[in-house]
Amino acid sequence: MNRPFSKTVVFDLDGTIADTMPDLAAALNAALEFLGRPAQSLSTVRTMIGHGTRALLDKGLAATGGSSQGLMEIAYPVLMRHYEEHICDLTRPYDGLEAAMDRLSDQGVSLALCTNKPETLTLRLIEALGWQNRFAAIVGGDTLKVSKPDPAPLHYAIRLAGGGPAVFVGDSIVDVHTAVAARVPCVAVSFGYADRPAWQLGADRVIDHYDELHSVVSDIVR
Repeated sequence: MNRPFSKTVVFDLDGTIADTMPDLAAALNAALEFLGRPAQSLSTVRTMIGHGTRALLDKGLAATGGSSQGLMEIAYPVLMRHYEEHICDLTRPYDGLEAAMDRLSDQGVSLALCTNKPETLTLRLIEALGWQNRFAAIVGGDTLKVSKPDPAPLHYAIRLAGGGPAVFVGDSIVDVHTAVAARVPCVAVSFGYADRPAWQLGADRVIDHYDELHSVVSDIVR
């Protein structure tokens, strides 16, 4: 039996622990179609995720004829209403994630979440996935006055989860920049929504499956 160790593993949400893109794309397209704009493909929406729902809409508008504050104010409630009503229709955890979280928790590791998704939506999705009791801390994009890549949300999540040596697991350059700014080791997943190959993100390690996470965390944080 392995000796328990005290660490904190903080996860990003979209594209890292759950494939949320189909439901996010549907919400974005509902907002675009409300304005008479063309729907965007999953592959296109994939490149727009990472900075929160307002940034997602702004990018969607920019890609379909231009964005403005006025259009944002009209379309954002449409996006939010659709997403709230369909937040977990097609969203699924990535393979091996729940087993990896179980193994870490069994070893005394605290798990936390740090995402740019608004906190209310984050909590709603976590509940829909049945993960209410998995995280010692959940920090959304509007929990503080700043969001990733500012290091403050990551520092806050680590502190709420109990502190100690920490690792941040993410999928994008935003996550890597956050970890670097926070001076926290970063593990990148290769199957997320990055705008470049995962090995180009600059993370300390890259994993292709959650089966690899426990050994990587044990190796880079002692």
